[in-house]
Amino acid sequence: MTSSRLGRVWGLVAGQAARRGGHVSAGDVCAAAVAAVEVSGAWLIAVHGTGAGHLIQATDEVSELLAELELTLGEGPGRDAAAAGGPVLASDLGDAGALHRWPVFAAAASEAGAAAVFAFPLQVGAIRAGVMGLYRDRPGPLNAFQLGDALVFADTATLLLLESGRQAADGADGADGAGSGLNGQPPDLAGHRAEIDQATGILTEQLGVGIAEAFIRLRAYAYVNDLRLTDVARDIVARHLRLEPDLDPSAEGGR
Repeated sequence: MTSSRLGRVWGLVAGQAARRGGHVSAGDVCAAAVAAVEVSGAWLIAVHGTGAGHLIQATDEVSELLAELELTLGEGPGRDAAAAGGPVLASDLGDAGALHRWPVFAAAASEAGAAAVFAFPLQVGAIRAGVMGLYRDRPGPLNAFQLGDALVFADTATLLLLESGRQAADGADGADGAGSGLNGQPPDLAGHRAEIDQATGILTEQLGVGIAEAFIRLRAYAYVNDLRLTDVARDIVARHLRLEPDLDPSAEGGR
């Protein structure tokens, strides 16, 4: 990594924050990366401790859906990048390798409008902060220059996420200006995260299980019934849906 590349990337991120009218945040990395790396969209998933992660930023509807697909299905480039601790680059989701590696995700992502997905773990040493995902609506690899930029954007997002977490732990004011939430995420994404957290908490009581198991049950219901994770969470929070302890995914509960 050269100092000129690092400075250029930080400049792009700072410019995005200035246009947004707030402090530099991890959320600004996504918008800046889309233009610089020449991709169609980007997203960030933050991981706290051993949790499954939460979507905190998406540049468009397809990016949001791709992130949610990985959280729901439990497979995809982002999941593999987090596990391996290195980039996972799927330049063509329609090829045999991608379909074999992620049989459900690859098909669903293609249907959503993504032809290529590139995932980068956000970590410093043993500390995991999350994953940055990029997608293109056409197949094709990142060239060497684009890959270099993407790696620096991922490092930048990592530092900003860790700093945001430190500020939150210290009780510092992390506001990024009007109209933005945690890490510069749009308020609607913050609401989605809150609903998933609330639904997971409700399921711990309904099912008598821990947080991790409750999220697995939530994800399984969404997957088996071909529903979006956020929609299932919203119905559980609104008491329109109740999952039984034995989790019969075909049961409609209170729907």
